[in-house]
Amino acid sequence: MYDNTCKFLAETFPTDFATWLLGKPIPLTQLKPSELSLEPIRADSVIFLQSSAIILHIEFQTEPVEEIPFRMADYRLRLHRKFPQKEIQQFVIYLTRSDSPLVFQTSFEAGKLTHEFNAIRLWEQPTEIFQQYPGLLPLAVLTQTDNRIQTLTEVAKQIDNIEDRRIQSNVSAATAIISGLALKKEIIQRLLRSEIMRESVIYQEILQEGEAKGIAKGEAKGKAEGEAEEKTRIALNMLHSGIAIDLIAQLTGLSLEEIQKLR
Repeated sequence: MYDNTCKFLAETFPTDFATWLLGKPIPLTQLKPSELSLEPIRADSVIFLQSSAIILHIEFQTEPVEEIPFRMADYRLRLHRKFPQKEIQQFVIYLTRSDSPLVFQTSFEAGKLTHEFNAIRLWEQPTEIFQQYPGLLPLAVLTQTDNRIQTLTEVAKQIDNIEDRRIQSNVSAATAIISGLALKKEIIQRLLRSEIMRESVIYQEILQEGEAKGIAKGEAKGKAEGEAEEKTRIALNMLHSGIAIDLIAQLTGLSLEEIQKLR
C-alpha cells in the first residue's frame, strides 16, 4: 500500500519529483513497463517517467531488499536497449529508517560489469524541500524532522490551502497513508480532514479493494456454509436410513460428536 501510494504520487506529480531528484522541473510523462522487453516488470513499486531526453526510474521500498542492485542494473539495460539515446537516472527511495547496509548500496557488480544508481534514505532528507511542492507533502513526515507531529500539523495546514479540490483530496489521502509508517492512526485522524480524503482516487481504490475482498470473503463464507448444510442434510438422510454413525462420519467428513447431535 505504501509503495503504491508513492508510485501514485510520482505519476500524478511528475514535475515535483523531477525538481527534487533531478534538480529541475522537467515535464515528464509515464513510460509503461510493458514497453520494455524480456521478463515482466515488477509493477507494484516501480515507475518510469520520461521526457524527450531523459528517463527517470524510481523504485520505492519500505524495507531493504537484497536483489535491488541487480534489479536496477537489469532495468538500466532494458531501458538502454529501448532508448539508447536517452539519459537514464535511477533512484531507489527507502521510506523507513533502517540500519541495514542494504540501504547504502548504490552499485551492482558481476565480474567486470559494474552499474551505479542512486539510493535515497528519506530520513536523511531535509524536511523543507518536501514542504515546497504538493506532490512531496505526503513524504514530509518521513524526512529529517525532529517532530513528526508538528511536521504533519504544518503539512495539514498546507493541504487545507490547496485550491484544487481534486489535488487537495489526493494529497490528503496519500499523506494519511504514508504517515502511518511513522505516526499512530489516532494522531493522523486528528490532524487530517477525513471528509476531504474520501473524495480522493486513492481512497476510492482502497474502498473498492476492500469491497472486493469483502465480497470474496462473503462468497467463500457462503460456499463453506452451503457445503456444511449439504453435509448435514446427507448425514440426516443416512441416520433415517439406519446407517451406522461411524460410516456416516467417514462418508461426510463430520465428526462423531456432530452426528450424535444430529440424532
